[in-house]
Amino acid sequence: MNLVVFTFLFGSLAIISGVLRVPNRRGGVYDFCATQWAKRMIKVSGTELRVSGFDHVPKDQPMVFVSNHQSWFDIFALLSVLPSYTRFVAKKELRRVPFLGGALHAAGHIYINRQNRQAAFSAYEEASEYIKEGRSAVIFAEGTRSRTGQLLPFKKGPFVLALAAQVPVVPVYLAGTFTLLPKGSLKLTPHPIAVMFGEPIPTEGMTYEDRERLRDVTREVVEKLRVDSERVLA
Repeated sequence: MNLVVFTFLFGSLAIISGVLRVPNRRGGVYDFCATQWAKRMIKVSGTELRVSGFDHVPKDQPMVFVSNHQSWFDIFALLSVLPSYTRFVAKKELRRVPFLGGALHAAGHIYINRQNRQAAFSAYEEASEYIKEGRSAVIFAEGTRSRTGQLLPFKKGPFVLALAAQVPVVPVYLAGTFTLLPKGSLKLTPHPIAVMFGEPIPTEGMTYEDRERLRDVTREVVEKLRVDSERVLA
């Protein structure tokens, strides 16, 4: 019920702002809506966020955050801690979700059709232009939520985006969200969430041909963060 209420409240505000052509500025109404929506969901769920490695995140440049994905609460956790003016690259199906889809579009989040390779790369090109304007991007590297809580294979798309924009990749691992709300469940089980940040991986000078190597290096860091998260949640 809280999800519906908060999504309607902050989603409506974002949509109205979009209709009125309110400028999409850093720390503006769209950032406010996203952050407040996420923080309220974290609070009402009785969940504690434990953030580690955030000091690695540059404060003065755009980047691509590459994260695992276990639960809807991954989105709330990330929006609660990431710098303002950060946008998600999301699957196109979210565009059809009432209020949420329209709000994401108004705020400048990018929808991607993973079933259409040409359309997907067009979306990544659009996202790279946003990044060059100073925005950061968040992408779930597995492309979908894990049904087991285990890491799935990483897609190449997030790394193509980072290479196109020539910005660092910041590896992220989220732990505890699968226990809190696994895929396919509507039952919340209060549990702390660990948001683990790795050191940025530079892409300057790399080309499209480096996409698989960048993917593999990022996954290695995420695996290490997964191990470290056990300590953070202990």
